[in-house]
Amino acid sequence: MKKYFPLLPFLFSLAFGQPLVEPPSWWVGMHNPSLQLLVHAENISATQARLAYPGVSLQQSLRLANPNYLLLDLRIEPHTKPGSFPICFVKAGDTLATYDYLLHARKRAPETCPGFGPADVLYLLYPDRFANGDSTNDKVVGMHDQTGRERPDGRHGGDLQGIMDHAAYLEKLGVTALWLNPVQTNDMQNTSYHGYAITDHYHIDPRLGSNELMRALVDTFHRKNIKIVMDVVLNHCGSMHHLMQDLPAADWINQWPDYTQSSFRISALSDPYAAPSDQQKMAAGWFASVMPDLNQHNPLVLNYMTQNCIWWIEYAGLDGLRLDTQPFSFKEGVAEWARRIRQEYPQINLLGEVWQYSPAQTAYWQADARNADGYNSYMPSVTDFQLHDALKTAFGEEDGWEMGMSKLYLLLGQDFVYPRPGMLLTFADNHDATRFYSAIGEDFAQWKMAMAFLLTTRGIPCLYYGTELLMTGLKEKGDADLRKDFPGGWPGDERDAFTAEGRTAEENEAFDFLQKLLSWRKEHPVLHQGKLQHYMPESGLYVYFRYDDSERVMVLLNNTMEAKEVDLGRFSASLKGCVGAEDVLSGEKWTELKKMNLSAKSVRVLSLIF
Repeated sequence: MKKYFPLLPFLFSLAFGQPLVEPPSWWVGMHNPSLQLLVHAENISATQARLAYPGVSLQQSLRLANPNYLLLDLRIEPHTKPGSFPICFVKAGDTLATYDYLLHARKRAPETCPGFGPADVLYLLYPDRFANGDSTNDKVVGMHDQTGRERPDGRHGGDLQGIMDHAAYLEKLGVTALWLNPVQTNDMQNTSYHGYAITDHYHIDPRLGSNELMRALVDTFHRKNIKIVMDVVLNHCGSMHHLMQDLPAADWINQWPDYTQSSFRISALSDPYAAPSDQQKMAAGWFASVMPDLNQHNPLVLNYMTQNCIWWIEYAGLDGLRLDTQPFSFKEGVAEWARRIRQEYPQINLLGEVWQYSPAQTAYWQADARNADGYNSYMPSVTDFQLHDALKTAFGEEDGWEMGMSKLYLLLGQDFVYPRPGMLLTFADNHDATRFYSAIGEDFAQWKMAMAFLLTTRGIPCLYYGTELLMTGLKEKGDADLRKDFPGGWPGDERDAFTAEGRTAEENEAFDFLQKLLSWRKEHPVLHQGKLQHYMPESGLYVYFRYDDSERVMVLLNNTMEAKEVDLGRFSASLKGCVGAEDVLSGEKWTELKKMNLSAKSVRVLSLIF
């Protein structure tokens, strides 16, 4: 059992001569030459900071209401060399503490951080529930949550090493990017496995691994051409965070006379008629009583969070960030956060979680939206929860074949509200919603149609871990039912679904189905950037095309209980010049396209030949 030494209120920091400094290190050659250090130690504000290093200057020292904090504004000139230098904290001529600050050579130039986009397929996984690669860190002495697999909402022991151990599995499946639920320290009393109550922004949770292991994980997957997307939380932190245990200033968090929870009414923030009090309760109300709501209107808070994200991108070599609960932070703060990150990394993608119920409400939060109030979030990607809902209707509801196909068609027809609909994150399920296979009544044929649609329509597709195994889970049974352990990820599991031998026949069929589609999608840019043209559904048949100057794909979905012979004459404009086709899924070929037979509840993905 490993030991953990938590960051407590630092009453003896000066006695040991080592105050807490965040960010703990930085890089030369960054776009923004400014760096603000947060220094925490008992009565540190009574000292004067001194440093001497070529190219680095101390612009000012800021003192807060809490004397245990000192903020140092540094300027790092473009010509500054990598190296280390002491920051001395002096009082009455005596040096009471020092911190050796390290400036690294920059790991990556901005152009080597291309981000993720429609050419990718993300795989979302819970590190605690995927695979246990290091049993020695399952329980760490000194940390609060000591629960285990015996509790559905306990810590089950999955970790970064377990993810690395199964890199070959993910490579074989064919995904091109991993989105990890938060991996930073969550030293909370209970139910800490989910990661969204961060208590230390600069360290990986010891029960998941270490900072060094996080960097090794990124390198491992980069060698397999798989990108890494880190989940970040700008809106709140955990109540056991060291800054919450010794609050820098009263306005570091949103304070109310009595505990006030967010209204969760996101629409109030884009509503042109909303009362200011409703907007304030939405954005400044707390997400939960154990998650203090950070005040992004305080520029010091916003700078602390922004620098932390830049630090992780540079330290670990990340390819993108997913922002939890985007609208719950003050929207002006989100815009500045995103703008600054993209100044440093112009090509990186930032994905915002926007759980809204109409395209217009969702579009408000995407970068460059045509908003009447002029708001620009600078967030290139947001989540498409409307498509998530439409998929469940189309492929899961009884008699949904007629209304459902039309719902998909009508939903995509509203893409005119988005600046870039191709940058929306599309998904059938995630860690907060009923698993898709359960939502559609565990109908395998419906699942195949939905997966084919997801991987051939516009957007950036995302698969939730275990989707390839037809994993089930119901929201009404609680979050733990949606976040079950991946079978085979733990020593002693009854079976190992990471291998074909450990999967059922149906699971292997599902895995092979996705693998074939993912492999084919990867090699065909028409599905990444090609245009979309669709035809109004008729009697449960939905047909659409993806096309560009060099390639054309036709997708036919028969979402009925009857086989159909389809007259392709209706689609002659899109088929003009076509001399044949091959079904990507079955390998079947045609030398002329006049009629086509479709089985009940089936899909064809045709690569057209011209």
